[in-house]
Amino acid sequence: MATAALIDSAMRLELDGGLDEDNKPVVKYKNFANVKTTSTPDQLYAVANALSGLQVYPLVMIKRNDSFAIHS
Repeated sequence: MATAALIDSAMRLELDGGLDEDNKPVVKYKNFANVKTTSTPDQLYAVANALSGLQVYPLVMIKRNDSFAIHS
């Protein structure tokens, strides 16, 4: 049976960049690497909200990207 081991985690903030000249939404991204793999969703939410206050654009979504090593 295969198992997965969490090896890396990153966080992405998606920000509302307004509308372009064709009235299509523009999304801006801020990526943060080397997030502790043991961070809880509540901890990431708190950090993301604190960081969003430093951004020019309003926060739309917080994403966590985890990488796993799969072993047999």
